[in-house]
Amino acid sequence: MLDLIREASERLKKVITHTPLIHSSSLSRAYGFECHLKLENLQKTGSFKVRGAYNRISMLTDEEKARGVITASLGNHAQGVAWASALLGVKSLIVMPESAPIVKFAATKSYGAEVVFYGNFFDEACERAQTLAREKGMVFIPPFDDDLVIAGQGTVGLEIMAALPDVDLVVAPIGGGGLISGIATAVKSIKKDIKVVGVESEASDSCMASLKAGRPVVVGRKATIADGIAVTRVGVRTFPIIQKYVDSVVSVSEESIAASILLLMERKKLIVEGAGAVTIASAMEGKLPAVKKAVFVLSGGNIDVTMLDRVIRAGMLKEGRIMRLSLVVEDVPGALSKLTSEIAATRANILHITHQRDAMDVPVRMIRLDMILEVEGEEHKERIAKRIKGASPG
Repeated sequence: MLDLIREASERLKKVITHTPLIHSSSLSRAYGFECHLKLENLQKTGSFKVRGAYNRISMLTDEEKARGVITASLGNHAQGVAWASALLGVKSLIVMPESAPIVKFAATKSYGAEVVFYGNFFDEACERAQTLAREKGMVFIPPFDDDLVIAGQGTVGLEIMAALPDVDLVVAPIGGGGLISGIATAVKSIKKDIKVVGVESEASDSCMASLKAGRPVVVGRKATIADGIAVTRVGVRTFPIIQKYVDSVVSVSEESIAASILLLMERKKLIVEGAGAVTIASAMEGKLPAVKKAVFVLSGGNIDVTMLDRVIRAGMLKEGRIMRLSLVVEDVPGALSKLTSEIAATRANILHITHQRDAMDVPVRMIRLDMILEVEGEEHKERIAKRIKGASPG
């Protein structure tokens, strides 16, 4: 496989972006070891997926290229296939589940692909794509379960080792397993004692379940911020590679993923989708081994902008930066003004406020105020609660 990865690197070097590997002093201080970020969110189409897609499609015969290609994807692989196909002059058809984010659908169409929708989940769309491939005589491009796709993704590992040869740990997301299979093969072939950790969302932990069972197994479908790695079964081809080369696989909560997206926005000015931010979430949850130098692969940046407000709010809640305050005060002129002045004195920011006079549990001539505040953290919450008598903080 290493030879395939090196060949892919030669094939890709003139068409993809050699993405930066940057050091983060703020994350290094927070987690106690040297943290470096591999910015695949800055890759063409906003994701590492172009690597495997281009590598696979470029190796088709002229006869296969004339038939056209088809694939299924929630978005990133779709964009990779559409982009690579356009570059190589090949017709492409993409099957996306109905749940695919609009931003990824629109981007895929912008690269010239024909897009159809089928089913609510990736697995249903994938089955439909394979059926259409047989019916139309098109070539199916697997999202992850293919040696040439894996080799293309593995070029990320070669770039990491070239830029930071003394790295101790590489942390990468796991969906179907194509990215981590390629990366792990590349880095372990170059440096045998390096550690590789894969990260899944708790809502989509097919690899962890498969490792426990000793074979690829199907897990239930749940909604997740990390839609790019929301698969119900790890790949049949990728699974034995993961067993051989990946040291451990961990899962992270939705709250930690949201907090990681927010952290990367605030500290590094990076837009990273949930599937890419899971790697940072694993450090946030303390699930990584003790090392001196680590690389976190930020696999993509194609986040649904309509979700950003909710993701930011969820991240702030996780970090204790949102405070809910409920209290009953006299319904007299100036009461609200006095309360908001007290809050302003603590340097908290009022995000939302509602008042109720007619609630059954509120006495006559009294009013209940419910407020949402932006605060610095738990200590700030305590200061506010002490300053405002009768407050019920949350």
